[in-house]
Amino acid sequence: MPFPSAPPAAVQALQELLAAPRAIAITTHYNPDGDALGSSLGLAHVLKALGHAVHVVLPNTPPANLRWMPGYAEAVAFDTDPVACERALATADLVFCLDFNRQDRVYGLEKALRAAPVKVLIDHHRDPDTFARVAFSDTTACATCQMVFDIVSALGHAAHIGPDAATCLYAGIMTDSGSFRFSSTTPHTLRVAAELMERGAVPDRIHAAIMDDNTEGRLRLLGFALSERMAVMPELGTALFRLEKADLDRFHFAPGDTEGLVNYGLSIRGIRLSAFFIQRGDVVKISLRSKGALPVNELLSAHFEGGGHANAAGGQSREPMGATVDRFLRELPAFLQKHPA
Repeated sequence: MPFPSAPPAAVQALQELLAAPRAIAITTHYNPDGDALGSSLGLAHVLKALGHAVHVVLPNTPPANLRWMPGYAEAVAFDTDPVACERALATADLVFCLDFNRQDRVYGLEKALRAAPVKVLIDHHRDPDTFARVAFSDTTACATCQMVFDIVSALGHAAHIGPDAATCLYAGIMTDSGSFRFSSTTPHTLRVAAELMERGAVPDRIHAAIMDDNTEGRLRLLGFALSERMAVMPELGTALFRLEKADLDRFHFAPGDTEGLVNYGLSIRGIRLSAFFIQRGDVVKISLRSKGALPVNELLSAHFEGGGHANAAGGQSREPMGATVDRFLRELPAFLQKHPA
């Protein structure tokens, strides 16, 4: 089986780093999603099985529907225990950076991460910074979890992917591929998922744990967003959602409650771009999703401090919500004209 995310030179360099037992820290991006947490915990299980001392260090606490993953109880988060997080990074022989490729993506952990002398990058986003001694970067991979599977296999350690690691890695692949429906899903993705099933991942249980763990408030917020906060612009092929602080307070918002909301816009006939704006403190966070050859990451990188994948990207604005949406709508026609359907 080929390992498309594991070039031989990088694999050899990582083998040398892991040749003796190490103190290892694994970290990921702020607001960890299923792929971020799944890849971090999945890799941690494998490295522990190989005899390394491993700490998973999170920039902040993930949503409640991800905290069931095997190994999460041993992870530390900066928003609840900053001292332990900084200590883990400061004492690590090497630090794995998973599912992000710019050091500012870890927010409060950035200073401690920059001070770490040896870093290994595993990521599938575009335009990585060159801060890691060993870098695995594959923008064709549907998930960082898929890359972790490839790299572990290329290292010759696939036998150490037990049920706990398999469960975490499957969860990340499932969520980042949109339950295997996004265009990033390849035959290789499905082969990896099948191998993870053979190693102990149980798809229906994983799907239920992540997708069927809603609070009443989350469902009511979803209904409100769809009925009261969605604008559809057929002439632009665009749907737009916006949620302000008062909306979030009304429905007792918790992190993760709006996960997947932006995708609903793409399910509307004739829509090829869906935009979601949410007020988070003094910043408006922006999520864009698109169909076909419409590279929304370019729009966000040019105007909204963002980036990501061609069809799934994020950004932010420090202007008020109204001004942010107005600016987006001013830039949108030229962007769409540059990329006709």
